[in-house]
Amino acid sequence: MATAEAAAPTLVVSGLQAWYGESHVLHGVDFEVRPGEVVTLLGRNGAGKTTTLKAIMGIVGKRSGSVVFAGRETVGLSSDRIARLGMAICPEERAIFASLSVRENLLLPPRVAPGGLTLERIFALFPNLAERLASGGGKLSGGEQQMLAIARILRTGARFLMLDEPTEGLAPVIIRQIGQTIAELKREGFTILLVEQNFRFAATVSDRYYVMEHGRIGIGFGNSDLDANNMEKLHVRLGV
Repeated sequence: MATAEAAAPTLVVSGLQAWYGESHVLHGVDFEVRPGEVVTLLGRNGAGKTTTLKAIMGIVGKRSGSVVFAGRETVGLSSDRIARLGMAICPEERAIFASLSVRENLLLPPRVAPGGLTLERIFALFPNLAERLASGGGKLSGGEQQMLAIARILRTGARFLMLDEPTEGLAPVIIRQIGQTIAELKREGFTILLVEQNFRFAATVSDRYYVMEHGRIGIGFGNSDLDANNMEKLHVRLGV
């Protein structure tokens, strides 16, 4: 079996530009994600991390440059066509339907490819959801809503997942559960692009990192580069 290092990248982003109306947010973003990796985008608030995920998914007002996913150029494709290539995004705001039950939220997204996780497999990853199946989405805790948001995209059959700030505002016990889930998904062959402010969490699940600054990639590094000197420089760049 080819390793992540040897295999062709699942995602190659080159010169990606993005706008919201007249606001030019991304200024030539370049990076890649290899099969089976967890790659994290780090950076201060406003650096362009979330916009990068949305631009990859085709849900910004305007974008240019190149986004090659599974060997296919996707700039110019609509977001629904991109999703059907096997890509899914879990947004920072979670977008849970408050008036629908947990079961209804789970069953709502269409399948885009074979191999989506069954409800039984999802409940093994997130036992809390099995216990709250009839509860309305608006009655869940923040941690339960985050579990539901991730679980919902796992049913679609997408194998490339983009998770935007999945640990924000959550209790440590829930953060650990999210980390265990990401590690399990990686073992099952999912490829994950993560946006995360919590570097301590990211370091427990990620293979490589890119730091975004002012709508561009500043530096990229792997776990082998995380010595004390580089960690100090990283904390300065992230403002933590």
